[in-house]
Amino acid sequence: MLTNRAAEKSSAWWRLARDGAVIAVSAMTLTSVYAGGIGTLNCVGSRGNVSCVGQWGPGGDPNVRAVPKSLGDEERAQAAARERRWLAKCEPVIERDRFGVARYHYAARGCEYGIGAD
Repeated sequence: MLTNRAAEKSSAWWRLARDGAVIAVSAMTLTSVYAGGIGTLNCVGSRGNVSCVGQWGPGGDPNVRAVPKSLGDEERAQAAARERRWLAKCEPVIERDRFGVARYHYAARGCEYGIGAD
């Protein structure tokens, strides 16, 4: 009597992949290197083919941005002086193109990249 044992092999491979994933996730959560982060591991498979993908990232809300502390009087004065030098050198002008879109034009090269203030 001939039998096909592919189902048993497929099941064994799936268990092996699942157990490997459990071990990997356990190792990630037990180490202090990953403390404070969020990890995920997803596996899919059928008929002996298994594919797993893991992702790791810092915890917290990705839409929350840290606000820099306010500038002191000296830093504010330096920034204002730098801006005045840039305006004097670059002389920015807004002109509309043939489609009516406002475009900046500068007197010096590199000003479109913020170069020239220092």
